[in-house]
Amino acid sequence: MATQLQGTQPIIPPTVPHPLAGSLRKVEPKRLSLSLLIALVVGSMIGSGIFSLPQNMAASAGAGAILIGWLITGVGMLSLALVYQSLSNRQPALDNGVFAYARALGGEFLGFNSAWGYWISAWIGNVSYLVILFAALSYFFPLFGEGNNKAAIAGASVVLWSLHWMILRGMRTAARANALTTIAKIVPLLLFIGLVIAAFQKETFTVDFWGSSALGSTLDQVKSTMLVTVWVFIGIEGANVFSARAAERANVGRATVIGFVITLLLLIAVSLLSLGILRQPELAALKNPSMAGVLQAAAGPWGAVLISIGLIISVGGALLAWTLLAAESVFTPAKENVMPGTLAVENTQGVPAHALWITNGCIQLFLLLTLYSSASYLALISLATSMILLPYLFSGLYALKLTWQGQTYAGHRGLQLRDMAIALVATLYCVWLLYAAGPKYMLLSALLYAPGSLIYLVTMKSRQGQPLSGPETGLLIIIWTAAAFAGWMLWSGTLAL
Repeated sequence: MATQLQGTQPIIPPTVPHPLAGSLRKVEPKRLSLSLLIALVVGSMIGSGIFSLPQNMAASAGAGAILIGWLITGVGMLSLALVYQSLSNRQPALDNGVFAYARALGGEFLGFNSAWGYWISAWIGNVSYLVILFAALSYFFPLFGEGNNKAAIAGASVVLWSLHWMILRGMRTAARANALTTIAKIVPLLLFIGLVIAAFQKETFTVDFWGSSALGSTLDQVKSTMLVTVWVFIGIEGANVFSARAAERANVGRATVIGFVITLLLLIAVSLLSLGILRQPELAALKNPSMAGVLQAAAGPWGAVLISIGLIISVGGALLAWTLLAAESVFTPAKENVMPGTLAVENTQGVPAHALWITNGCIQLFLLLTLYSSASYLALISLATSMILLPYLFSGLYALKLTWQGQTYAGHRGLQLRDMAIALVATLYCVWLLYAAGPKYMLLSALLYAPGSLIYLVTMKSRQGQPLSGPETGLLIIIWTAAAFAGWMLWSGTLAL
């Protein structure tokens, strides 16, 4: 692909690094290989979601709607994976795609919001991981309850800061640990698939194929699966976030597509095969992690033990992967002077230490809040998912802009049209996701985007940056108007998490 990049023009002018960036750095960290990048993609996508997938999907959809949902998700997420692969090859100067592609699309304020939304999505997702981790541990240690009592929060805090100190020892060390946990988490998933195939009943799968009338229309059922399916695919952009640390730039795109294919096959198998063991109402009534209930029905009580152990390993690995992603997502914008410069500070091992401390501090605070909040695991993942929809949309729109203008495609019209079609599908898919999410989570997202805009304005003022342009001012007004409306609805009781 690199040999075809004729007529490449820089999209973002070079910027002067923040004076704090890398100020503590003493050694050059080793780069991440293809296998480590694949493990980061798979490890970040396969966390707790897959273990709760049977119940989450069946809660409001029948087998037919679930099949349609997977078809839409498979096509949409594949197009998004191909968008990230193409952009990583055609714009190798743009590091941390979630931030850089939005910045190239619409300027620094849009890039900031993309990175901000991604960062919040990452650490809120980690809160949900810690809750479900200790909910799974309660199978063996009942004192942890549903994963959000005092004992569970204390245990989650120990896990959080243990991972924190491991990552501070070096990004490559943490990436290797993530690779080991990724392999360990796939083993119980493969065992589950094999055992469920052996016990699969066609009659169970086909009964009420299109769902009961209580579930609503097929369209409503399909829409209900969207945030769940997107949640289990969040992390598809993981290799792009770490693009600056890749040993070879071409490996970023390869890792994205390979990781997507591995994860898609596992997710579809777990979701659909479960419908051949228990009927939709039975799956919907299961306690999460619902894979445990499915395997218990298929193979006996030991199946629940196997899945609980697998979940503990899987969530531990996902926590590690997403802590890395969260810190990296604000580190690059800080180096480019778009976020506070303190976030660009690395320690002697090349780890964005200040970004890591702030990220894990937010996770710790939110963990404490779960003691006093009735927010469920599903509500947390829905909020985390909604926060990442706009960064995905910005990436799709940037790829569409790039192909429409023909940048980097001089003399390759056929390739340009192919990539344009892929970018269009990815963009339309992201728009569909925003529609499926509905106004509730978009309004809640605005409440979280609004404080970020204040940080951006303070950062720009401190470095005497350019004032907001007309479109950026319009975006700021939209964010704060939506946030004010959401705040009023929360106060009046018409909106809740």
